[in-house]
Amino acid sequence: MVSEPRRSKQASTIRTFRKLHRITASVLFVFFFIMAATGILLGLKKHSGELIQDKTYAGVSTNLQEWLPLDSLYTNACTAFRDSISTFLPLEIDRVDVRAEKGTVKFIFAKGFWGVQIDGATGKVLHVERRKSDFIEMLHDGSIVDYYLGIPHGMFKLIYTLIMGIALLLFTITGFWLWYGPKRMRRNK
Repeated sequence: MVSEPRRSKQASTIRTFRKLHRITASVLFVFFFIMAATGILLGLKKHSGELIQDKTYAGVSTNLQEWLPLDSLYTNACTAFRDSISTFLPLEIDRVDVRAEKGTVKFIFAKGFWGVQIDGATGKVLHVERRKSDFIEMLHDGSIVDYYLGIPHGMFKLIYTLIMGIALLLFTITGFWLWYGPKRMRRNK
């Protein structure tokens, strides 16, 4: 038999957790919805029939000794970018993705979510792609705000990730207690 003051304290704790759970959920609902939806899309990206992520095209040789120098491949990617995508967006590269097993080099440009796949051996343009999965990933982790507002060092992403991680941990703890607390109180009657 549990004393009435102890039972009252347990009930008060459950009410506090319920209120904390409800307020946090209300404030962060939109962010959790975006994170969940984009997480699902990212999980499906390789199985989306190229709706989310384009396939990696194959070059003619996987032997790196037969490949052109990286600066030549970059020049070809920039030419394709200017010819097919934009004459005014900067040619700044975000990253270069070398797929030796496919004979391909992907040049991902920093602005506009564009990429150009180049055959490593011939320098031929294999594919020009809109990087939809990169955009979705940036929505998912909050770095889209840093990208569009020019916030340095990914500070918004850091703060956003910390808030969402702490909130998820808080939801887990309070949710468990909201489920377990009443069971414990009934058992201790």
